[in-house]
Amino acid sequence: MTTSTNSKPFNCLARNTVRAVIVALAMSAGCSSLPDDGTTALNGLRPTELKQGWELLFDGSSLNGWRGFGKPEAPTQGWMVEGGWLKHRAGGGGGDLITRKVFTDFDLSFEWQIAPGGNSGVKYFIDERRGAPTGHEYQLIDDRTNPDAARGPKRQTAALYDALAAVRYAPALPGVVHQSRIKVEGQNIEHWLDGNRVLSYELGSPLLMAAKAQSKFRDVFGWGTKFPTPILLQDHGDEIWFRNLKIRRL
Repeated sequence: MTTSTNSKPFNCLARNTVRAVIVALAMSAGCSSLPDDGTTALNGLRPTELKQGWELLFDGSSLNGWRGFGKPEAPTQGWMVEGGWLKHRAGGGGGDLITRKVFTDFDLSFEWQIAPGGNSGVKYFIDERRGAPTGHEYQLIDDRTNPDAARGPKRQTAALYDALAAVRYAPALPGVVHQSRIKVEGQNIEHWLDGNRVLSYELGSPLLMAAKAQSKFRDVFGWGTKFPTPILLQDHGDEIWFRNLKIRRL
């Protein structure tokens, strides 16, 4: 009995094999290209995002591209990958996590959720030469039960921590997946939360400098100015999860 080399099963197998190889190559590159159907890509980029210049900061499976603040390597405790999330375990230690790359003008997007009573943040304009992870902080917190949030809107979610409050649409709650953006373009900074622009400010402006003078950063040299910066995920000792961390240079 002879078997045709043009048999349909063979062609289907070949096509499936090619697809599998393409997917494997995309995953090995740390960036999965997903159908551009408008659905949320879990730790991946859609074709339109790739064309727009977005890049992943978290590949969904490792700490590649990250290191500890003031350290050459990623921490071996505290931070872990769990179910597609980059998670910090409560009381786990490890310290703050920063990107190996630095950025100047950028659009940063990420999803997050926090444990009950939790507190954390995403920081930018970080200079390790200061010796401390002091910079501009997009506050992430349980707005209802954390005692720091109770001190006022400048310490609540999406605020420029301790300096400028965000517009309040609804409190950030534990166990809820929130979507945030930080956009730095020229001297203009924007904080977004769940699809709404909730804060806009200008570096060096009288408004920002007056806010600095009333904040815990009043004596920090260079706070309120722009320079190339890594992105920092804060270890505040509480449990928090991040995913779909991606950035586009502007």
